[in-house]
Formats: sequence, C-alpha cells, structure tokens
Amino acid sequence: MVRLDARICTIRSWQRSDLESLLRHANDHDVWITLRDRFPHPYTRRDAEAWFDLIERSSPETNFAIEVDACAVGGIGIGLRDDVHRRSAEIGYWLGKAYWGRGLATAAVRATTEWAFAHLDLCRIDAGVFEGNDASARVLEHAGYLREGRMRKSVTKAGRTLDQWLYAITR
Repeated sequence: MVRLDARICTIRSWQRSDLESLLRHANDHDVWITLRDRFPHPYTRRDAEAWFDLIERSSPETNFAIEVDACAVGGIGIGLRDDVHRRSAEIGYWLGKAYWGRGLATAAVRATTEWAFAHLDLCRIDAGVFEGNDASARVLEHAGYLREGRMRKSVTKAGRTLDQWLYAITR
C-alpha cells in the first residue's frame, strides 16, 4: 500500500471503496478529451470494476488515487517500459473537473515523480500533452518537467489529429 503526502492532496493506493467517487469524477467528457482512448467515455461501473481488477493484479503497484478530503478525485500512474527503455517510464494523470485549478495535479505529479525515482529503477519519466491542453503543460512545467519537443500530428482524439508536446524529467 502506497500513501504519499503531497500537502494539498494525498497520493494513495486505489481501494474498491473508491468506486462511486471514481464513477462520479471519471465520467466527464472534459476529463476524457485530454486522455488516451483507453480511458473510456462514458465511464461505466463495468469500466471501474475492470480497472480495479487490473490494478489488483499489477506488480509493482504504479497506479494511484489522488485523494482530497478522504475522497478519490483523480488518478495518477507510472507506465513502466521494457527492453532498452526499461529505465524510462511515462507519467499520466487526470483530475475530476470540480478540482481543476487548485494546484492538485502539480502536487500529485511532484510527489509521484519523487516516489518513482526513489522506488523504481528509473532515470527518466516523460509525458505527452495533447495540443491545446495548456493546463496540463503548466502542471508538468511547475513540477520540473522540461518540454523536449513537439510530435507533429501524432495523436488522433475525437476525430481530430493533433500535435503532442513531449515533456520529461531525468534523475
């Protein structure tokens, strides 16, 4: 079980008791539009149960809830890579819309990045940000990530093909 104090929020292991909160915050078009398609929309009870099944089988644990006032209001995870990329990982995160603009995502990214460098054999963590998602770019910049480049026409979301910005931090 992981529990990290990020001052204005807590990063912790997901629990099955988070199901209703997960449904409430994840089932939002404005959240979905900034994420990969593997994050479903609409976000159903079946999706939440499948998510809990997946993370319960995962080892090491690398996906966490973002908690505010004892409620899971978002998620953050480290996607481990393999082969020659085994010391690199991708960070991904989302936050319920009611919690946007409070600095929570930045605090969560900072805490999770520090944890990942301390507990996983990583030398690099990166993140992709869809063109137009300036808020997520600011989160990463405020957490110490640097924009390394623009990947032109690299993602297609909701029928639109977009550029993606690549951010990274190294140990």
